[in-house]
Amino acid sequence: MRVFLQTGRLTLRRFTEADEDNLFELNSDPEVMRFLTGGEPTPREVVRTAIIPVFLGYYERLEGFGFWAAMETATDQFLGWFHFRPPLKNEDTPAGWDEGGVAELGYRLRRPAWGKGYATEGSRALIGKGFTEFGVRRVVAETMAGNAGSRRVLEKSGLIQVGTCASAGPADDDSAGQAHVVYELTRAGWTASASNC
Repeated sequence: MRVFLQTGRLTLRRFTEADEDNLFELNSDPEVMRFLTGGEPTPREVVRTAIIPVFLGYYERLEGFGFWAAMETATDQFLGWFHFRPPLKNEDTPAGWDEGGVAELGYRLRRPAWGKGYATEGSRALIGKGFTEFGVRRVVAETMAGNAGSRRVLEKSGLIQVGTCASAGPADDDSAGQAHVVYELTRAGWTASASNC
């Protein structure tokens, strides 16, 4: 197991092909997928042939960035994942990427892990690692305006809402017409808040 980061309760590790069942179960929960696909599950074949290869590809292309399986350290139970990566528009950027030092934060957790502070704990740890070890200068994140839980996580993690943009989702999914909210945290802002603790 290639451990990337440990917090008080979480172990973030690299994904492997053996995580197919974990990802399939996560992406089959209609509530988990509500703001992503309107609740539609991801077919197992897509998990196997598209999602896992993308996750694994990050480890080869961008050291320290990518998708990380979130395990509850005490039980070794799969809780979901976090990502810390170049923003999607720059996804094809090769190793050595800088692009202004911007990293995108994201997470997807199983329903039993909701409301327990795991998303905030993992997000804060990734943000800290990004600013202190990987030269990140700004962390950004985006979620649906109606996703109050995700917005709370971002705010508790220190990010500030900086904008709103129209939905780009398909017209037939639950997110159609719903705005996205954009959050960010700069290294200077993170350093200032850390020094006030």
